[in-house]
Amino acid sequence: MRAVLMAGGSGTRLRPLTCDLPKPMVPVLNRPIAEHIINLLKRHQITEVIATLHYLPDVMRDYFQDGSDFGVQMTYAVEEDQPLGTAGCVKNIAELLDRTFLVISGDSITDFDLTAAIEFHKQKKSKATVVLTRVPNPIEFGVVITDESQRIRRFLEKPSSSEIFSDTVNTGTYILEPEVLEYLPENQESDFSKELFPLLLEKDEPMYGYIAQGYWCDVGHLDAYRESQYDALDRKVKLDYAYEERSSGIWIGQNTHIDPTASLEAPCLIGDNCRIGARVQISAGTVIGDNVTVGADANLKRPIVWNGALIGDEAHLRACVISRGTRVDRRAHVLEGAVVGSLSTVGEEALISSSVRVWPSKQIESGATLNINLIWGHTAQRNLFGQRGVTGLANIDITPEFAVKLGAAYGSTLKPGAQVTVSRDQRSISRMVTRSLIAGLMSVGINIQNLDATAIPMARTVISTMGVSGGIHVRVHPDRPDYILIEFIDPKGINISKALEKKIEGAYFKEDLRRVQIHEIGNVVYPTQMVSTYCTAFEQHLNVEAVRHSNSKVVIDYSYAVTGAVLPQMLAKFGCDAVVLNASLKPTAVSAVEKEALLMQLGHVVEALKANFGVQVSANGEQMTLVDEAGIPIRGEMLTALMVNMMLTAHPRGTVVVPVHVSSAVEQIARRHDAKIIRTKANPTALMEECRRTPNVVLGGSGETGFIFPQLHPGFDGMFCIAKLIEMLTIQERSLAAIRTELPRVYHKSYTVRCPWTVKGALMRHLVETHPAERLELTDGVKILDRHEDNWILILPDAGEPVVHLFANSNDRDWIDESLREYRHRVQEFVEQEQGVEPSVSSLEGLEAR
Repeated sequence: MRAVLMAGGSGTRLRPLTCDLPKPMVPVLNRPIAEHIINLLKRHQITEVIATLHYLPDVMRDYFQDGSDFGVQMTYAVEEDQPLGTAGCVKNIAELLDRTFLVISGDSITDFDLTAAIEFHKQKKSKATVVLTRVPNPIEFGVVITDESQRIRRFLEKPSSSEIFSDTVNTGTYILEPEVLEYLPENQESDFSKELFPLLLEKDEPMYGYIAQGYWCDVGHLDAYRESQYDALDRKVKLDYAYEERSSGIWIGQNTHIDPTASLEAPCLIGDNCRIGARVQISAGTVIGDNVTVGADANLKRPIVWNGALIGDEAHLRACVISRGTRVDRRAHVLEGAVVGSLSTVGEEALISSSVRVWPSKQIESGATLNINLIWGHTAQRNLFGQRGVTGLANIDITPEFAVKLGAAYGSTLKPGAQVTVSRDQRSISRMVTRSLIAGLMSVGINIQNLDATAIPMARTVISTMGVSGGIHVRVHPDRPDYILIEFIDPKGINISKALEKKIEGAYFKEDLRRVQIHEIGNVVYPTQMVSTYCTAFEQHLNVEAVRHSNSKVVIDYSYAVTGAVLPQMLAKFGCDAVVLNASLKPTAVSAVEKEALLMQLGHVVEALKANFGVQVSANGEQMTLVDEAGIPIRGEMLTALMVNMMLTAHPRGTVVVPVHVSSAVEQIARRHDAKIIRTKANPTALMEECRRTPNVVLGGSGETGFIFPQLHPGFDGMFCIAKLIEMLTIQERSLAAIRTELPRVYHKSYTVRCPWTVKGALMRHLVETHPAERLELTDGVKILDRHEDNWILILPDAGEPVVHLFANSNDRDWIDESLREYRHRVQEFVEQEQGVEPSVSSLEGLEAR
């Protein structure tokens, strides 16, 4: 027997899932609905299948081809000009149907006994047998009444509630004799339920209804689509699973890695080549496609996630559908009944409300709340540049094709033939991105000075000596090991201005990219004097004699991550004993937890060797954490105060530049040395610009960002900082522990409060309007001063996430606790009012303390 698989519909009620996919190809348990139907036919020895196609016909043809891989023989009939309806498309292939045949809908999930239905058809000598089932709500279906012999006596397609006369409905599966097709007109739209069956009743042709036992679900709308998945997982329908059942009710594909700390609740299904992160919670009813990555601490409660999706850390999915290739970023929420179309992006901390539909290839901005369907257009493009260069998920945001275009956009803002340095850390992902940037630069006629794997302080130092138009440095992000950071550097070694960033963005988004002729394509050279240039500058700005006579022993931990580690050789040249730990490169970036364990190890080694101090270098040579002779870490505000104290002791009446949020300990130290403190915006570029612009700056930065020594170069340099520490400890004849006891006792605390992007501006305006102008400083964020000059609280919006940071500073711990309590409540209350939420005490549980 032959079967006709009706697969022509576009599935308008399943939009946005079927915008780029015909309805029979929508996956259930990671297999197209059509494949489940073919498996059903095969179980009943029906292996000749003719598929009638109209909407996106190539999708099905490409998937099934001749059917041999699926154990059937597939042929296709395409309605080229117009849809012919359920009956018209079968009439169109009448010459292929010369004996009893079966018609089955391409959008239902069922396990009916087709063999029994065919036998019934033959016994009754029926011309047309309609396979029926009983449903609680027949409004959506064709309703049928049969007599005691099961001959159909009445038929009504999709009745209104007042017209319902039975709960027995047409399932879209028919067994037909070829002669019934003679009742249908040629090349004309017609329907089985509306035209053919009423006509057969009128002509008194024998037409029977076979009431089938078993499961049937018409996947005609999104709720039914989800229910069919849940029913299949609960084994309410007999389907073939694509994966091995590893334990009762848990199906897992091949080459899938699930972190041991992840929690899986049966029944659930996870496809091939998936990666499930640490502490992920997967609830019963969850279906995850092939090649899906789920980040750490994500919470999945019955979502249906299609192939190739990426679910970020701490994302929450609730009985929703996440389509092919869609990305749901960190801490985003997609609520029950929502559907996100293929190749869309849901930004960090975004919220998609219940039952909202997002059409394919849309972008939901970070922190946005979407309460209505997103159909036309895209959300606004985000800027390429963030607070510090261009950042994004490695090989997801920052891909080779992205980097080629970015390199071409940057090069297009420079003159043809200009020289640009390119450098990177030693990670393979950074090498890949760098090569792509170089290709883009060369394509617009830019020549490359390739510094290859180089610590960023060295790159900044040599740029100013090479007469180049600028530079690019690529590395794993210092704070997020799954991110890439691309920094653009001007000819003097400082990060480029906002104006130049805008020019690059303009060239990128408008695709205003220069194309040069073959003979004008840029070339690549590899400078050889880079290390010696850096070392010469290093020595010129160091009291080498003091270091040489220090007899210092220093333990340096490179945390498996720092490139171009020239410091041990230089210290050895000056007679210092440098013990190096963890200098090799790990294939993956070191996590925050691993770094803490390495720091503890460093402290033990410093104690055991009786070293002067230890230092953990990070951020490709920019940043560091100190460990004193007793093995106690010095970082953050303590490290900032210690460095300011030592530098101003060495350079009284000097100027120090710090970010706006560091503690007032720096001002107290400056008063002791008749020195000056300048506070800048809380971003690295602002610090670098101020250090370059202001005369007599001896130090810039903080323990959080790293430290700048402007006489050497305008960037952060953890390596030079270590040598400078040895120099100053020797000349000042002090230990780190002793210096720490001299530092002012200032209390400094911070909190982070969730705040949507759309509320940040209104919150800042509200704070300005509700405080006297004389008590405000607006360098960055809103700093509110108390009567005592060292008492202040700073509300600082985060540049990259939908949060605001609260920093409180005082000599009085009680004042800090009271002020933080007051202002975090103010901020939370304002955010809730702006969002129309009733303020509540429990909402403060979302705060994160540091």
